[in-house]
Amino acid sequence: MIKTVGIVGANGYTGSELIRLLAFHPNIKLSFLYSRSNSGTKISDLYPDLTTVCDMVLANKPSQVDILFLCLPHKESQNWLSQNVVSDDTLVVDLGNDFRLDGKFADRNFIYGLPEINKKNLLGVKSIANPGCFATAIQLALLPLAEKGLLNEIFTTGITGSTGAGQSLQSTTHFTWRNDNISAYKTLTHQHVDEVLQQLNSFNDKEVSLNFVPWRGDFTRGIFTSSTVKSDLKLSDLERLYREFYEEAVFVKVSERAIDLKQVVNTNRCVIHIEKNENVVVIHSAIDNLLKGASGQAVQNMNLAMGWEERTGLNLKPIGF
Repeated sequence: MIKTVGIVGANGYTGSELIRLLAFHPNIKLSFLYSRSNSGTKISDLYPDLTTVCDMVLANKPSQVDILFLCLPHKESQNWLSQNVVSDDTLVVDLGNDFRLDGKFADRNFIYGLPEINKKNLLGVKSIANPGCFATAIQLALLPLAEKGLLNEIFTTGITGSTGAGQSLQSTTHFTWRNDNISAYKTLTHQHVDEVLQQLNSFNDKEVSLNFVPWRGDFTRGIFTSSTVKSDLKLSDLERLYREFYEEAVFVKVSERAIDLKQVVNTNRCVIHIEKNENVVVIHSAIDNLLKGASGQAVQNMNLAMGWEERTGLNLKPIGF
């Protein structure tokens, strides 16, 4: 049976990516696209790449649907749910950070939607908190070590494309500023740190610390992180540990060769590469911030919650050139 879908905040980057994915999903029908700021406008007028994909008009009123995606700025999902009636039978997937740390809201209990560790808990649920983009990349790089209690102090750097800042124009997203330029931001204070630590510490017996320095990159999309830890395990043992941990993870690939962003951009995949020198280990991970870091993972979570094959609508090829 075809399920109806609504997208709140459809005019943003994550909303438009959801439209691109769901327009070709065999099990759903887009019912409404909601936007307060652009209601009455065709979505294809805002995003010309959707011209041959979707020509729906953005609405200022939602309707009842089977599945609801919230693509709102951080801290606005709670307000929207408080002001609008949503059926208890509706699956709600929130792409903001409102419910990642505390999943309780009214009668709903949001499950943290990182399928690589929570797949069984996502089956049949009605409320999902989609992980953050940096949080996804960092966790996927560290979870195999966390499960074995092998983490202590972590030093991570990560660079993200300009779409990670959202659609609204900012001084640091102007082409003239961003082109041929990089900069660090929110050093050691990024909002995804608490989210990552909550998950890593749920595995580890001892407290884990994360020192994270994010960077703005001079490219459009993608995230590349490098996490440095100490370990006495051999490189071959580390690679085996990672391959076993992700054996059933359909979107995670552990590579013995060096990795780059173009291997994952335009896909819902994550690639991981491990390097070691003496007792210092660096785990690299790469994802597309708008797909595995946001909209693609939201569709993956929807598939799991609805009992559909996990990869439905997500068989995407990376763009190599």
